[in-house]
Amino acid sequence: MVNQSSVTEFVLMGFSDDPDLQILHSMMFLIVYITALIGNSLIITAVAADRNLHSPMYYFLVNLSILDICSISTTVPKSIAVSLTNNKVISFAGCVTQTFLIIIFVGGELALLTIMAYDRYVAICHPLQYRLIMNWNACIQMVAISFVLNLIHAVLETSLTFRLDFCKSNVIGQYFCDIPQLQKISCTDTKFNETLILVSGFFLDSFIFAFIFASYTYIFSAVMKIPSVQSRHKVFSTCIPHLAVFSLFIITAVFSYMRPKSLSTPVVDLLSAVLYTILPPVLNPIIYSFRNKDLQKALRSLKSNHFTT
Repeated sequence: MVNQSSVTEFVLMGFSDDPDLQILHSMMFLIVYITALIGNSLIITAVAADRNLHSPMYYFLVNLSILDICSISTTVPKSIAVSLTNNKVISFAGCVTQTFLIIIFVGGELALLTIMAYDRYVAICHPLQYRLIMNWNACIQMVAISFVLNLIHAVLETSLTFRLDFCKSNVIGQYFCDIPQLQKISCTDTKFNETLILVSGFFLDSFIFAFIFASYTYIFSAVMKIPSVQSRHKVFSTCIPHLAVFSLFIITAVFSYMRPKSLSTPVVDLLSAVLYTILPPVLNPIIYSFRNKDLQKALRSLKSNHFTT
């Protein structure tokens, strides 16, 4: 029996103890990690290089790509190292840091997706006032405020989690330090922590979902009044990717943190964690560039400039 004061490290359970499967896992995660880094870096570079993309929408997209790079870098490299070295230990301070960063980056992505919905609403429903409402000072302030609020939330959640006593086990049934898994191995009553996550998550997610739903109701209503088919297609090309990214992220994140305990099994826990921490950073660049002709043009220009030089 050990208490929190004597726990100096945790053990991360990988995907398998089989050496062959560990190598397979590390190779797959390495490919996914490199894909996410390249995809998001290309978006950042393309937007920075093309003056036509220096607008609030792409400013938020660049911030989203930065968050995606930071988010996947918090969990995947450590998981690859665990599989390659078979050293599953992570220090107590390392676990605290990983938990803190995950909360910041996941919360930051959710905040940015909400801001991007507001940006699309103003651009489509109030086009004449767009430059006045979404001026650069307002954009920077919205991103800064979301960061500060996420920082406060991360400090609160992390401090509450690591005030728990860990006397049953220091083995985390996940490939990174995840709050639900840390609560499972605590010998302290975690009802308060679980209730706090459930209540705050319910009200926050309900507000965000209602805000997104209302924004897109107005957006689609305005789009259907546009007489030009080409103009409607251009609007949809910027709105549909955002809606797809938001749906993917919110569904997987909510399922990971707010699902009933009856649905919690090692396989389900692992799958849900992969869906909200790894899948969005990989798919976001693909989804945003798939139907966005302006971004595709910037990427082609970046490619042609690279080869000519």
